[in-house]
Amino acid sequence: MGPPNTLPFPSAPTEIADLYPESDGKPMAETERHFRELLKNFNRIETHFAHIPDVYVLGDMMMYYEEGNPRKSISPDIFVAFGIGKKERRIYKIWEEGKPPDFVLEFASKGTYRNDLTGKVQLYAEIGIPEYFLYDVDRRYLPTPLMGFRLSGHAYIEIPVLPNGGIPSERLGLEFHLLDDDFGIYDPEAEEWLNTAAEAAQMRAEAAEDRVEDAEERANQEATARQKAEAEVTQLREELERLKARE
Repeated sequence: MGPPNTLPFPSAPTEIADLYPESDGKPMAETERHFRELLKNFNRIETHFAHIPDVYVLGDMMMYYEEGNPRKSISPDIFVAFGIGKKERRIYKIWEEGKPPDFVLEFASKGTYRNDLTGKVQLYAEIGIPEYFLYDVDRRYLPTPLMGFRLSGHAYIEIPVLPNGGIPSERLGLEFHLLDDDFGIYDPEAEEWLNTAAEAAQMRAEAAEDRVEDAEERANQEATARQKAEAEVTQLREELERLKARE
């Protein structure tokens, strides 16, 4: 046997494998804006949990929740599952993983918001997903653009908004915020906003540039101070020579 997480050689599809398709044939997102928001926030969450080996973050993956019935499936925009490892998956079978995801985030649109607020609320509660969040990218269709639900018993209750305007996810330890024209995810423990890998790299580059500029400024200041000191020493020497000449 190979090491953990080693990908096996491809094998011919079996009749059982064919029961559970890897795609529902639907587009990943309704509009380009939805697509970009989905990818950006998926990357932010994935980057945040990248250092924790048992946290699995993915989106737009077929999820099957009743063994033997391929019609019982759904494809969440983004989901997070703890305790199952980061190994590569093609589909998510709840009975094989041993648990449903801990968190789901859906990006509501004109074509999905009714089902997001009704059918999915009921289904995700029945499956046992502890937290379900909704973001209305267009800010036109949901009662409020950002909503969070937490499982209580067998039904969801809406999560109250914090005094700072955020909606907390207990499962993720994060807060979800509406910004002026954007959507932000905040880590209250680290006291910082989540960034994509590209955003984080850009911030590091900007910080490095700032350090270089600061170093250059300090060097310039030190050079100026050194020149001033040298000029003062020269002036004192000249004054001393004049005094000697008078004597």
